Amino acid sequence: MNPTVRKIALERMEILVNQAISNARTNPDLSEKYGKLARRIGTKYNIRMPYDLRIVFCKKCKSFIAPGINSKIRLGRSSVKSIRISCNFCGHVYRKIIST
Repeated sequence: MNPTVRKIALERMEILVNQAISNARTNPDLSEKYGKLARRIGTKYNIRMPYDLRIVFCKKCKSFIAPGINSKIRLGRSSVKSIRISCNFCGHVYRKIIST
């Protein structure tokens, strides 16, 4: 694939995810559409989404979850330090381990 097409697609995905996060509180339907469109761009051009963009999608139902708006974020209290993210759509909970 042409590297310029890949670069443009990555830029578009980043713009759409940032717009989805900023519109999540005021217009949740629009932010969901932006998230789906960003995923479709990555699928169409066979580009893996960078980690900072991938983290705002549920791993189970693949829907856009804005941190603190349509998902719950909790700190783990066990011996292993972690962040628990719960999707409000499907209820899936996944954990991110914090390295100290």
